Amino acid sequence: MWWMMGNNFPGWWMGVGLLWSLIFWGAIIFLIVWGIRTLAGRREERPPDPLTLLKMRYARGEITREQYEQMRQDLLK
Repeated sequence: MWWMMGNNFPGWWMGVGLLWSLIFWGAIIFLIVWGIRTLAGRREERPPDPLTLLKMRYARGEITREQYEQMRQDLLK
């Protein structure tokens, strides 16, 4: 019986198996975390640029046409 002769071969393979299990599960956890962060990052909306905000204010009637034109000219300079 080879396991009775002091051969540590099975113990060595158990260590290799444990190492591969740790690498496998570490990779799975990494991919899950990476995927969640990637999907969450895509949902962030950038704020509108100043000219778009100005158009929205004019459309809502918050400012007059003269104010809109003056502010637009200031932004385009």
